[in-house]
Amino acid sequence: MKLPTDTFERAILVAVCPGMQTMERTEEYLAELEFLLETAGGKCEKKVIQRLDRPDTRTYVGSGKLEEIKEYRQALEAELVIFDDELSPAQLRNLEKALECRILDRTTLILDIFASRARTSIAKTQVELAQLQYMLPRLTRMWTHLERQRGGIGMRGPGETQIETDRRLIKEKISLLKQQLASIDKQKTLQRRNRESLVRVALVGYTNVGKSTLMNLLSKSDVFAENKLFATLDTTVRKVVVGNLPFLLTDTVGFIRKLPTQLVESFKSTLDEVVEADLLLHVVDVSHPDHEEQIATVRQTLDDIGAADKPTLMVYNKIDRLEVVPVHGGEEEAIYISAVRRIHLEELRELLYNHVSTIHAVRYPYNNFLY
Repeated sequence: MKLPTDTFERAILVAVCPGMQTMERTEEYLAELEFLLETAGGKCEKKVIQRLDRPDTRTYVGSGKLEEIKEYRQALEAELVIFDDELSPAQLRNLEKALECRILDRTTLILDIFASRARTSIAKTQVELAQLQYMLPRLTRMWTHLERQRGGIGMRGPGETQIETDRRLIKEKISLLKQQLASIDKQKTLQRRNRESLVRVALVGYTNVGKSTLMNLLSKSDVFAENKLFATLDTTVRKVVVGNLPFLLTDTVGFIRKLPTQLVESFKSTLDEVVEADLLLHVVDVSHPDHEEQIATVRQTLDDIGAADKPTLMVYNKIDRLEVVPVHGGEEEAIYISAVRRIHLEELRELLYNHVSTIHAVRYPYNNFLY
C-alpha cells in the first residue's frame, strides 16, 4: 500500500555527467537514485544534471548550478537535496551552508535503506557498523543532526537513539561491533562446516532482479520478496531437493552500483556464503535497459570479495516483460526464465541437477550410489 503523497519527504536529486559519459546514462543513474529515494520513503520533486569534467571538489556542482538548485529547493519546499555520488566531509559542509537544508549522498541513502530493512540482530549490527564507519570522518558535520534526534531519510540508525558526539566513543563502538561480527563470523564458519556434506549454491545478482522470488519457487519456502531495492538483507539458506539430489540454496543481499565500501566490509560474514559456494546462480533482470551494466557491477563486486572465479550459471529472469527473447551468445552457460510466470523453471531445475550432481560426483566419489 502506498503512502499518501503528503507524507513523503520531498527531495531534489543532483548528478554530474562527467567526461565521455552520455546524458542518457546519467539520466538512467538518476532514475535508479529516484528508486532508492522511493524505497526510503521519499518523493523526487526535481532532477538536476550538470555536465562537468569531474565533480567540483568544494560543492560537487558549479556555483551557478548551486544557486539554481537553491532556487528550486525554496520554490518546491524540498526538505533535502540528494547527490548521486559519495560526498566528502568538506563538500557536505559547504553544501549544507549554501543550500540551507539537509544534504544526503548516495551512500547515506543506501545506508538508510539498509537500516530500515534490517530485521535480525546480525543485520542490524552489520548496518550500524557501516553507518558509524561512514559517520566518523563526518562527525563535525553530523553534530547538529545527532543533537536534534530527528527522524526522516538519512536519519535512521545509531544517531536517532543516542547522541555520540565524542570521536573516541564512536571508535570504541566500532571496535565493539567489529568484535561482535568477528564472533558471528566464527559461528557462521562453523555452521558452514557442519553443512559441508551438501553442495552449496548461492543466488547472486543486482538488487531487485527476482532472486528471492526464485528462491521461493526452487525451495518451496516463503522468503520475503518485494518490488523494492534491498527487500531482504538477511542471508537465507534452504535445503532443496531436485530429482533425488539434495543441495543447499542461499539467497544473498542484492548488489548495486557504487555499493558503499563500508557495507561490503561489514557484511563480510554474509558475503562469505557467496565466497564458499560451489556454484553461483547469477540472476539478471533481462528486461532492465541497463542489465548489461548491472551484470558488470555484480561481476566487479564478486571480484572484490574474491568470488569472481566461481562456476556460474547465468539466469536471465523476467522474460515475460520482453516482446522477443534474445539469443544468448556469451561464453557462460545461460538460461532465460520468468520466475513470476514460471516459464522454463523445469529446464532450470534440470540444469541445476546436472551441475550439482557433477560437483557431488567429484567431491564424494564413493557416495554416488546414493543418487
